Amino acid sequence: MVQTRPIGKTITSLDDLEERFNLRPTENEQFFCEWSNKLPELNDSEVATLDQIRNRFYRHRKRSSLAEGTINQLLISPLLTLAGLYDEPFFVTTEPEVELLLEDKGELLRGRIDTLIIQQQLWVLVVESKSTIAFSVALPQALTYMMANPNLERPVYGLITNGDEFQFIKLLIQDNPQYDLSNIFSLLLPRRNQLYDIMRVLKRIKQIMIQTSVE
Repeated sequence: MVQTRPIGKTITSLDDLEERFNLRPTENEQFFCEWSNKLPELNDSEVATLDQIRNRFYRHRKRSSLAEGTINQLLISPLLTLAGLYDEPFFVTTEPEVELLLEDKGELLRGRIDTLIIQQQLWVLVVESKSTIAFSVALPQALTYMMANPNLERPVYGLITNGDEFQFIKLLIQDNPQYDLSNIFSLLLPRRNQLYDIMRVLKRIKQIMIQTSVE
C-alpha cells in the first residue's frame, strides 16, 4: 500500500534525498561551471538598476526580517525582469502541487510550495529571511521539487534565496542523478553589490536555456 507523505516533513536533509532518490553531489569539478565561467558582462544601465534594487532591499531589510512576498517584490521580480526571463521565449508558471511516486519505497511524496518555474529549466525557491530557515533545510526541499522536472535529458537549474543570501543549483537526473552548488552570494556584504554576480549567472543560464530550447 502506497503511503502519502508531505515533502516538507519527509525530506528534511540531504541524507533523505540520497536514500530516496540515489541523488549524490557530483565529483566532477566541471559539472557546474556555468556559475563561474563565461559569464556575460553587465552594461551601465544594468549596473545602475542593480544598485537601485540592492539599495531598496537594504533599506527595507535594515528594519526587520522580510516575508516571502516582500522578497519577491523587492528582489526576485526585478531581477528576473532585468534578466529578460519574463520575455520571449520564456514562460513562467507556478507549481501548486508536486507528486513524486517512489514505488520501491511505497511512498507518494506530495507538496505544495511557492516555486517559480521558467521553462521547466529554472526553478526559483524563496524562503523567508529568518534565521530559523537555513539553506540546509531549503536545499533538500528545492532539490526534491526539481526532481519532479519532466525533462530528464536536460540539466535543471535552481535558485534558492532568503533575500540575504542566494545560491544556485544544477541538477541532472538522467542515469545517475547528481547535483552541484554555486558559492553563496550575500547582499549584506558592505561596499560590494553581489547582485552583479547573481545577474551575470542568471544571464548565463538564460543563454543555455535558449540554446537547449532550439536543439
